[in-house]
Amino acid sequence: MKGISFGFLVIGVISVIIGMGWGIQMSASGDHVLAPAHAHLNLLGWVSMAIFAFYYHLVPGAMDGWLPKAHFALAVVGLVLIVPGIVFAILETGETLAKIGSLLTLLSMLTFLAVVLRDPRR
Repeated sequence: MKGISFGFLVIGVISVIIGMGWGIQMSASGDHVLAPAHAHLNLLGWVSMAIFAFYYHLVPGAMDGWLPKAHFALAVVGLVLIVPGIVFAILETGETLAKIGSLLTLLSMLTFLAVVLRDPRR
């Protein structure tokens, strides 16, 4: 595995390690208030990033051009903003990061759709 596929997989594994630690901490403390942020970290960080990694690995031609690089940047920045943004929203200290992270995550998924559709012969 190389290139963007490797980058997505590394981000995914880091996300799941943090998510597992966070889940253990929530369980040990009995405080599950931040469970929605934890769930988003696991779903967007681990599951989505792993799916992206394996797609790019299985379809190496999909890594060509600027679009996959934009996809990677949008996905990573979206994840980095949405998770703490959800924490802040739950704690009622602001929703701005969650909103920006959500929009970037949506743009990331739309960019991935464009990558998948741009050459149907793959």
